Amino acid sequence: MPDFDVVGVGLNATDTVLILPRFPAYAGKVAFEEEFLAPGGQVATAIFTCARLGLRSKYIGTVGDDERGRIQLESLRAAGVDTDHVQVRRGAANQSAYILVDRATGERTVLWRRPEELKILPEEITPDQIVCARLLHIDGHDTEAVCRAARIARDAGMPVTVDIDTVYSGFGQVLPLVDYLIASSEFPGEWTNESDPFRALERIQQEYGMALAGMTLGAHGALARWQGRFVYSPGFIVDSVDTTGAGDVFHGAFCYAVLQRMNVPDALEFANAMAALNTTALGARGGIRPAAEARELARRGERRRHSDFAARAAAK
Repeated sequence: MPDFDVVGVGLNATDTVLILPRFPAYAGKVAFEEEFLAPGGQVATAIFTCARLGLRSKYIGTVGDDERGRIQLESLRAAGVDTDHVQVRRGAANQSAYILVDRATGERTVLWRRPEELKILPEEITPDQIVCARLLHIDGHDTEAVCRAARIARDAGMPVTVDIDTVYSGFGQVLPLVDYLIASSEFPGEWTNESDPFRALERIQQEYGMALAGMTLGAHGALARWQGRFVYSPGFIVDSVDTTGAGDVFHGAFCYAVLQRMNVPDALEFANAMAALNTTALGARGGIRPAAEARELARRGERRRHSDFAARAAAK
């Protein structure tokens, strides 16, 4: 039996969160109300979520040897994530982000920077780091490295999930190795030059052959194509205070759902519920709740349904 349930290869970041009473007008000025440091990042937060849901979780990535890197490592280890193959890059600053949160709406604007010294090289990914788990989760930033990880996983018969938010050069070599693609709402159209999201997802799935091709829709939930049909899963209405990290938590919850052998509609619903709950607290990982709370929200929560997506999915 593998030592871990899930292994992730990809980004982490440590955020400076600034709480604003409102976003200022362009070139304007506003006093912020609160400031704090909080760990985040696409794959690191997804793997953190998996650990909080009870999965044996491993993270592979790089951190700087500064305070932000230390905060990131401490957060992962406190959640029980294995960090044996996290590299501490000497003399490098950790990836950082400045998150501007509008207190009135919970929406955020992200400014980020990742030093080149943090790049993961493909030769640093070895088979033993990957095949020790049941599932691999990746992003697209260090494309050659995540491609190597995905190829190792594919050769070992492991499912591969990917969180992709923008078009990366060379990412076409990764997509044939993916089983579950859940992208940002922008990626399918940018990748295919197809403005209709339904046609874009269908084209991606047909070209690359992944089992599921989907996209997150923010507060409106998620859309996916699976077994020749579309599944639309609406979001949940909660008292949001900070949407930072919601998509990352969604991906961690989806990994959990895959390993729990949930069917796709239930997996999307569970991931939407976990993501919504995370927005009820500050920080990228501030509102991660137990699985039971997500299931309760799924049973009783009020949905935020996108009428066009719901109607079109039902008709296909």
